[in-house]
Amino acid sequence: MLDVTVIEDSAAAAVSLDPMRSRLLAELAGGPASAAMLAGRVGLPRQKVNYHLKALERHGLVELAGERRKGNVTERLMRATAASYVISPLALAAVQPDPARFRDQLSARWLLAVAARLVRDVGTLITGAAKARKGLATYALDGEVRFASAADRAAFVAELTSGIGALIAKYHDENAAGGRDHRIVVALHPTVKTPPAIEESSSPPAIEEAS
Repeated sequence: MLDVTVIEDSAAAAVSLDPMRSRLLAELAGGPASAAMLAGRVGLPRQKVNYHLKALERHGLVELAGERRKGNVTERLMRATAASYVISPLALAAVQPDPARFRDQLSARWLLAVAARLVRDVGTLITGAAKARKGLATYALDGEVRFASAADRAAFVAELTSGIGALIAKYHDENAAGGRDHRIVVALHPTVKTPPAIEESSSPPAIEEAS
């Protein structure tokens, strides 16, 4: 089972977004199970679960893990093909984001378009590498930084831009025979805050009036 796989087909994306089929994928990510076993977990008749499993199987989201004999019936044990799934912008090809339409390094929506292209391109590369049975050379850096002020953030961005630009100038060789182009994506955005747990209280919270 893969840790994550990319869904590029629009029909497969539609199948995976069905709430019950998404639930079945989550169940099968935990290990192989038959339609009868899943029926008890999700509260559906076995025949209905089997219908959903066949739809998922047609689009390569689940696969046969084995068979077992139970009385006079042979049960098919299914498993998810991945622990998690990402839907590529290719699934919405006609309306997928295009960073080339505009370029604004301070625009959150442009950042989103760049991120969508990253998902699309890396997904395509993963699919191609898997078919060719080859490895895929990639690198990612993920971290957090707390800025004391907006001025510090601006200074960080300026230094980051200068440093990355210098590295590109140092290693980029336009005329390298047999060289291969690589895309570099650097992003900076506020960390999403996890909402605090709401404590139960017998009295409603006090509301402060503006003075």
